[in-house]
Amino acid sequence: MKINFFESLQSLTNSLLQWAPQIVGAILVLIIGFWIVGWVTRILNREMDRRHFDGDLKPFLKTLVGVLLKVLVVLSAAGVIGIEVTAFAALLAGAGLAIGMALQGTLGHFASGVMILLFKPYRVGDLVNLQGQIGHVDEIQVFNTVLTSLDHKKIIIPNGIATSGIMTNLSAKGKLRVDLNVAMPYEEDFEKIRKIIADALAKVEKKLEDEPTIEIEKFAENNVLLAVRPYSTPENYWDVYFQSYREIKKALGAAGVEVSYPVRKIKQI
Repeated sequence: MKINFFESLQSLTNSLLQWAPQIVGAILVLIIGFWIVGWVTRILNREMDRRHFDGDLKPFLKTLVGVLLKVLVVLSAAGVIGIEVTAFAALLAGAGLAIGMALQGTLGHFASGVMILLFKPYRVGDLVNLQGQIGHVDEIQVFNTVLTSLDHKKIIIPNGIATSGIMTNLSAKGKLRVDLNVAMPYEEDFEKIRKIIADALAKVEKKLEDEPTIEIEKFAENNVLLAVRPYSTPENYWDVYFQSYREIKKALGAAGVEVSYPVRKIKQI
C-alpha cells in the first residue's frame, strides 16, 4: 500500500510539473487579459464621453464590449492549457441554446431594448404613450422601460410589449396642443366670447406663443361647445391646462357671461 501511495503521489507530482507551464501561462493570460479589458473599457468610456455619446447607449455598449472581450480572454486561457477551443465554443453554444429556449421571452425583451437604444423611438425624459400608458421615461433598462405616469405612478413595461404596437412620442415635436372645451350659451355672440377667451389665454404664463385655436366644435343640447386649443411644452402641459381653465372662468365671470346649464321647461295644461 505504501508503495502504491508513493507511486500515486509521484505520478500526481509529475503530472503537475508537466502541466505547470500551461497552468501558469493560463493564469497569466487571465490576469493580463482582464487588465487589458479594463483598460480598453476605460478608454472606450472616455472616448464616448469625448464624443458625447447618448447617455442611454453608453452603459450598454461598455458592458457589451467588456463581456465579449472577457469571453475572448477565457477562450485564450483555455487554449493555453490545451483545451480545444472549438469544443469549448461548441459547449458554450449548446448551453446558450438551452438557456435561450428557457428564456425566450426575456431575450425578446432584451432584443427590443437593443432596438430602442439603437433607433431611439423615445429617450429618457420624453413624454410617451406606450400601449395606452402615458408617462415620462425614467429609465430604458435592458429588459424594461420605466415610466412615471402623469399621476406620479411608476409603470414598468417590458421592452417587447412597448415595441409591439404603436409608440407615441409626445415630446418629439417639442410642443403639445392642450385640448380644452368651453360651453357657450346659445344667446351669446361667438366673436365676443372668442375675444374674452383669447384675452384670458394671453395671461397663461407657460403657454407657447403659437396662436391658439378657438372655434365652435358642436351644437350641444343646452349650449354651444367651443374647442379651445393653446400650445405648451410637454413639461408644462398640466400647468397650461389648469391655468387656462382658471383664467377663462375668471374672464367669463368678469364679463357677466353665465355658465350654461340644462333647463327643463314644464308646460301648463
